[in-house]
Amino acid sequence: MFRIGCAVWSYKGWVGDFYPAGSRASEFLRLYSRRLTTVEGNTTFYATPDQETVARWAADTPSGFEFCLKLPRELTHQGLLEPSISGALSFLEQMRGLGSRLGPIFAQLPPRYGPECLKDLTAFLGAWSQENAELALEVRHPDWFTEPYASQLTSLLEELGIGRVLLDSRPIYDTPEDVEILSERRKPQLPLQLSITAPFSLIRFISHPQQELNQSFLQEWVSVVDAWLRQGMRVYFFVHCPQEARSPGNARYFQQMLVQHGVAVPPLPWDSVRESPTQLSLF
Repeated sequence: MFRIGCAVWSYKGWVGDFYPAGSRASEFLRLYSRRLTTVEGNTTFYATPDQETVARWAADTPSGFEFCLKLPRELTHQGLLEPSISGALSFLEQMRGLGSRLGPIFAQLPPRYGPECLKDLTAFLGAWSQENAELALEVRHPDWFTEPYASQLTSLLEELGIGRVLLDSRPIYDTPEDVEILSERRKPQLPLQLSITAPFSLIRFISHPQQELNQSFLQEWVSVVDAWLRQGMRVYFFVHCPQEARSPGNARYFQQMLVQHGVAVPPLPWDSVRESPTQLSLF
C-alpha cells in the first residue's frame, strides 16, 4: 500500500553512494529497484520507449516494484488534450508490456492549461481506460487551486476515478534563502491540496538539500500518510531534490521517520543491501 522512490534511476552522480562504485549505466535500474520500491519514470516525458526497452525494464525489476510513468510532453504540452487521446491510449498500450510493474500513469499539464479548458480536459480524462492502468493528474495553472475551479476539478476527478498528483514544493520556497539552489528552483510554487480523489495518491515532494530544512514538512507527511494508509489508500511518495544526489538519502530518511512513528509501511529493500564501507558518504 506504500511505495517510495525518486524521479529517475539513471543518475550517474549516484555511483559510489546510492549505487556501488564502478556500477555501469546498464545496471542502474536493477540496482535502483533493489533499494527503492517505485520510480516516477520521468524519462517517458521526453521519449516513449520501444517494446524491447519496456520488456527489459520489466525483466530488470523485482515483483512488487512499480513504474509510475509520465505521459509524453508531445501529448500534454501541445495545446488542447482531446486531439491527443489516441496517442495517450497508444502510450498506455505500449506500457502495458510492464505487466504487474505498471503503476498509475500520470499526466502533468503545463501552466498555461487553465480552467477554460475544462470541457477538453473532461473529454480527455473520460477516454482513459482505467481498467488497463490508473491515471493521475497534475495541474499547474494557478486558477485550478481557486474556487469554483478547484471544486469542479475535484468533482471531475472523483467521478472518473482519476488520482490527484500532489506537488509539495514548500521545502525549497518556505525555507531560508539558499544561494546554492536558487538557480535550480524549476518546480512551480503552488498551493498544496491535501485531498485524494481515487483509491491512490501520487505525492511529489521537492526536498531541500539540507536535511534539517525538510523536517517540519516531512513530519506533516508522516501524519497524512499514516491516516491515508489506515483508510485503505495506496500511497506513492516520490522524493525530488534540486541537488539530485540528495534525493535517495532524503527518501530513505522519510522511510525511517515513518517506521519510527509506527506507520504501517513495508520494509525498504535498501535496508537489506550490504553496503560497501565507502557507500552513502553523502547521507
